Amino acid sequence: MSEAYRRAGVDLEAGSKAVALIRDLARYATRAEVVEGVGGFAGLFRIGEGRLLAAATDGVGTKVEVARMAGRLNTIGIDLVAMCADDVVCTGAEPLFFLDYLAVGRVVPEEVASIVEGVAEGCRRARCALLGGETAEHPGVTSPGRFDLAGFCVGVVEESQMLGPSRVGAGDVLVGLKSSGLHSNGYSLVRRALIEESAYELTDVLPRLGRSLADELLEPTAIYTPLVLDLAREGLVNAAVHITGGGFDENVPRVLPEGLGAEIEWGSWPVPPIFDLVQEAAGASELDMRATFNMGIGMVLVVAPHLAAEVESRARATGVPAFVVGRVRAQAG
Repeated sequence: MSEAYRRAGVDLEAGSKAVALIRDLARYATRAEVVEGVGGFAGLFRIGEGRLLAAATDGVGTKVEVARMAGRLNTIGIDLVAMCADDVVCTGAEPLFFLDYLAVGRVVPEEVASIVEGVAEGCRRARCALLGGETAEHPGVTSPGRFDLAGFCVGVVEESQMLGPSRVGAGDVLVGLKSSGLHSNGYSLVRRALIEESAYELTDVLPRLGRSLADELLEPTAIYTPLVLDLAREGLVNAAVHITGGGFDENVPRVLPEGLGAEIEWGSWPVPPIFDLVQEAAGASELDMRATFNMGIGMVLVVAPHLAAEVESRARATGVPAFVVGRVRAQAG
């Protein structure tokens, strides 16, 4: 558990307990076609002829507040699509369509259009359709100028081509795909440490970052969907892990069969300087950081040992730096 994140007002343990309670409730609202429900990267629903729908929903969290403070609204929608589409593709599914939900204190048409501009760009990058959405005005509940953003993505996969624990074995290699930065997790801690307590301004150009703080914090979340989908279709990937909230510790176990574990080779990839800056400002331990952030790896692909070099090469050819970051081992944990 991240003690630093708890001090920033986010209780990960409470969040995990809530998911467990919701999972129990969901058992009473199901159908025979449900293959996997609450708890996976995406829910899976059988639609016949050997095909499954994969669906995921998410938000951007308090990164929206940084966007509001900076007056930059046209990229936060990319983050939204990334958080959902990259979950869907972890099942091996091709994202088909996306819908967004925008709640605002007061509708300003130009601001709404700017936000949705980012959603549309995210869908273009993920190669899915923006099928629709909803903009809700909440006067008296949400302050004018403030907003929240959520969405969901639906994809399809042949059951025989699904990625996941059933295809993972001891000795498989973990190939990490470089993140574009913080992505969309840990921003409550980031805002408290950098803006509220360290008094950095978003316009400050920080030498260690090589750009302004706003540019760094609002760098859109990487969308790995096309790359992962292409690799999966060619049989080069056994499982995929979207490294979001909870970091490696919370997410890698999702694709491990019972009895197997993972060994992460910390230090085998370059950690972007923003993580060091946050750690220093927050007074966070290394364990805190690893339990909260992606630490420079946004997606982990589980591949057979003889295919690791090819997967690394293919990723780099598309402009995504890739590194061997660990292995699956025969011991649990």
